[in-house]
Amino acid sequence: MAEDFTHFGFRRIPVADKARQVADVFHRVAGKYDLMNDIMSLGSHRVMKRLAVELARLREGHRVLDLAGGTGDLTRLMAPLVGATGTVILCDINPSMVAEGRRRLIDQGMVQNVEYLIGDAEALPLPGESVDAITMAFGLRNVTDQMAALASMHRVLKAGGRLVVLEFSRPSQPLVQTAFDTYSSIWPDIGRRLLNDADSYRYLIESIKMHPDQETLKQMMTDAGFSNCEYHNLMGGIAAIHVGSKSD
Repeated sequence: MAEDFTHFGFRRIPVADKARQVADVFHRVAGKYDLMNDIMSLGSHRVMKRLAVELARLREGHRVLDLAGGTGDLTRLMAPLVGATGTVILCDINPSMVAEGRRRLIDQGMVQNVEYLIGDAEALPLPGESVDAITMAFGLRNVTDQMAALASMHRVLKAGGRLVVLEFSRPSQPLVQTAFDTYSSIWPDIGRRLLNDADSYRYLIESIKMHPDQETLKQMMTDAGFSNCEYHNLMGGIAAIHVGSKSD
């Protein structure tokens, strides 16, 4: 039987190998992940994450899944919004990222309404219709089977709940694309200088280029069962926030 292949950046690899190779990338970068994000985005990722949280429309008592939550940037913003009666579940497939996120959040005194979960977006270890909202920031492009992940998110989301996906996307203007390509081309060198690791950041650039564009991802969400799907371009389309809801 022919082996199935997928992309890991620009390389084609067996489907069975992708999760391990992505895990290796994030094991290596976990300790300096936030610093590198600040450098690579010139701090703009923090503004984009605040916008994503606003679009989640959280309320007191909500149970929220921060999927691919990494070092906890969105969890940190959402925990005060759901309050003492709510819960934010920081979920990531990578134990190193979850450990780093837990350490940072505990250091900031966030211990009452935050839970931690190591889980695969393609098969979330949560009951059906168990969360009021799901956020996913800069994680979907690393998933092997994105349609399976969207279907899994739809399953665990309560009726009327919202999915918010923040991800790199396609600039709408050629000049913006050229400027971004030029700037992002130095990321591997920054990674080499700070972490002695250029390969991880080379993969991250390539994974951005391989990710579906805005309209394609919107259609994928619709195909997975989400309704009222829309997207909001950020920084001329360098990134976009996609929003969808689960019908009652």
